[in-house]
Amino acid sequence: MTKFKTWFSADTHFGHPNIIKYCKRPFGNIEIMNKTLIQNWNARINKHDLVIFLGDFALKDISKIDEYLSQLNGHITFIKGNHDSNNSLNTRIEYLVINIADQEIFCTHRPEDYSSSYLINLVAHIHEKWKVRKIYHNYLVNVGVDVWKYSPVSINEILEAINEFKEGSR
Repeated sequence: MTKFKTWFSADTHFGHPNIIKYCKRPFGNIEIMNKTLIQNWNARINKHDLVIFLGDFALKDISKIDEYLSQLNGHITFIKGNHDSNNSLNTRIEYLVINIADQEIFCTHRPEDYSSSYLINLVAHIHEKWKVRKIYHNYLVNVGVDVWKYSPVSINEILEAINEFKEGSR
């Protein structure tokens, strides 16, 4: 049996030139951004790994989505983002719950759709705005590329970010 890791990511916005300006991404143009995101992804993800992608993979250009997907390692499960209704991903998954690292974790695109039933909620949509937030007893972790050095993130990195947030809140 091949061992695989589980990774999380969101908000790559492949093919979306305005995202560079909107989120102050450090790329000179869309081609450089796309190439860097693909390189960063493949530097972490192996072909057997699972990636749970929390929305906003690419913008509109349906013809390019297969091109991006063909360059990325891993098996991707897509959660629908607000920009994914106008591309060819056709995902119907609004949220999912996974059990990983002895934690049940709720995954959804928009932070406002988090579930208070789960201690850890993985979210996206807010780009560079914040990495970890606490609402009541729930931790929301943004898995978008803008706060993770334009790369997918592991569960260990997520748990470490929550611990750092807790320590900083004291």
